[in-house]
Amino acid sequence: MAEHTLNIRKSYFGLIADGEKTIEVRVGYPKIDKITAGDTLWISCGDDTLTRRVIKVSEYESFQALLDAEDPAAIGGPDMTRDQLVAAIRDIYPPAKEALGVFALHLARTGG
Repeated sequence: MAEHTLNIRKSYFGLIADGEKTIEVRVGYPKIDKITAGDTLWISCGDDTLTRRVIKVSEYESFQALLDAEDPAAIGGPDMTRDQLVAAIRDIYPPAKEALGVFALHLARTGG
């Protein structure tokens, strides 16, 4: 089992801290491709950090395929619609990044 560090936007950090966001979406950068079930994530936003255990990693061809298979509320929180979620994800990752592959990192609390 390995440890990895991810930086995340404040709004999503809060959702993870509150337990509302249990799936972190990333594209297939080499560092993301190395994350596997059982690994620990150190999730940072500014000076704040929390830890989560990766319980499952799922890979998809596109954001649409991801949202067809995963619970959107677990990705963007309970108040975000599917269309809002797609727009938010595409704001972070343009099509060239989406083409690297889309990863859903399923998270569980580790006490942090």
